[in-house]
Amino acid sequence: MNDALKRAREHGMDLVEIAPNAEPPVCKILDYSKFRYEQDRKAKAARKNQVKIEVKEMKFRPKIDVGDYETKKGHVLRFLKKGARVKITIMFRGREMAHPEQGRLVLDRLAEDLKPYATIEQKPLMEGRNMHMLVAPIKGAFDEKPEGDAKSADTATKEK
Repeated sequence: MNDALKRAREHGMDLVEIAPNAEPPVCKILDYSKFRYEQDRKAKAARKNQVKIEVKEMKFRPKIDVGDYETKKGHVLRFLKKGARVKITIMFRGREMAHPEQGRLVLDRLAEDLKPYATIEQKPLMEGRNMHMLVAPIKGAFDEKPEGDAKSADTATKEK
């Protein structure tokens, strides 16, 4: 051990213990500051390539009108297209709490409309005055279809 430490000092480097529990202990002669720098770079690159899953939220009411429903559904689709999960919340106020089935109908309708684009990760769940549901995008659901298929479908309908 003393011999190794002497050699490391001669080369102007550090003696780093790699496996202290091994018999005999394993050590390496290296520039410790350079080693730490490279480790930090690797960790930074790993963090940079990490995928952050974003959760957006869209709030509905149990007595939502058709136009408002379509607009909010469009926003949910836009979030899903960007790859974000969407938490859908039905907010109940006052006497609306007596009829949670109305909120459940809105969530079921939305789930049916989003079926080609999203999967339900968390079923509708009542929590206090709110009912929540979590949907996640289906991979490849928003990919563009080849134009050749659309044209052949159009010509097939015109011939009939």
